[in-house]
Amino acid sequence: MIQTKFVDTHAHLTDVAFDEDRNFVIKKSGELGVGLIITSGFNYSSSVEAVKLANDNLGVYASIGYYPENILELNAETENDFINLAKSDKVVAIGEIGLQYTDNMPDRESQKRGLIRQLEIAHELHLPVVIHCRDAYGAMVELLKQNKSLLSFGGTVHCFSGSKEIANELLKLGLRISVGGVSTFKNAQNLRETLKEIPIDRILLETDCPYLTPHPYRGQKNSPCFIPTIAESLANLKGLDGEEVARITTKNARELFKI
Repeated sequence: MIQTKFVDTHAHLTDVAFDEDRNFVIKKSGELGVGLIITSGFNYSSSVEAVKLANDNLGVYASIGYYPENILELNAETENDFINLAKSDKVVAIGEIGLQYTDNMPDRESQKRGLIRQLEIAHELHLPVVIHCRDAYGAMVELLKQNKSLLSFGGTVHCFSGSKEIANELLKLGLRISVGGVSTFKNAQNLRETLKEIPIDRILLETDCPYLTPHPYRGQKNSPCFIPTIAESLANLKGLDGEEVARITTKNARELFKI
């Protein structure tokens, strides 16, 4: 039996999907070996909810930020409130923040400006960042390279799905890679091959719940309860035992988020 407590480094416990069982899920996750959960905001109101949930639950922490879809909400009028919220004791990161070049998103220049401003805020507050990236890995790597000085407190690329080459560039920038349920999907062989090349001491575990439930539980609502399933898959991929994966990924998370 695994003794080390896991950390779910990226959850959305404030999502309406948990309105009926949020407290139960937090309690059950702890019983299943998930000792810490970082719940993420994607705009100001969800970030406020994340901080409140963290304040109300001993093992829950918050990361707060403006997701690409909501980046236009971050402006001169809202920035001070956001910065003050980020100074809350249980805020451990700025995120999720990033770029998403799919349809029906704010224009790319606005996304880049908003991301850079949030990188600046994180640096000013000595906080790591949690990066979201979809269909924009090339642009993301270039932007982060140009702003490497803002990454001195570290960060992670959550729900990573890029190539080996992209992973190497992110690692060179001092970032970590977060692994979730996607790594267990049957069609994710390329991602698994990439994960084999990433040192275990640079990997974090996450669920991104209530989304992306790992195999073989797809179709069910995802929750931090499934972190052991994701860890077991990673252990098999790396040829490690479950206790070692728990110990190293938990150490990685505690070091990055200072918890």
